[in-house]
Amino acid sequence: MGAVYTQLSLKERRKIEDWWHARVPVREMARVLNRHKSTIFREKMMEEMARSPSPQKQ
Repeated sequence: MGAVYTQLSLKERRKIEDWWHARVPVREMARVLNRHKSTIFREKMMEEMARSPSPQKQ
């Protein structure tokens, strides 16, 4: 049977955001949250994509 994954909670997402601005290393965030560091990077990438304006269709 495969691994079971859980989504980041809102509380975890807020911690990541706060720590990101405080320049806490991603490895440390992942250790404290007991998540893989790629999860932290993926969260930041998705957040940036959500903030950027979508391209205009012509």
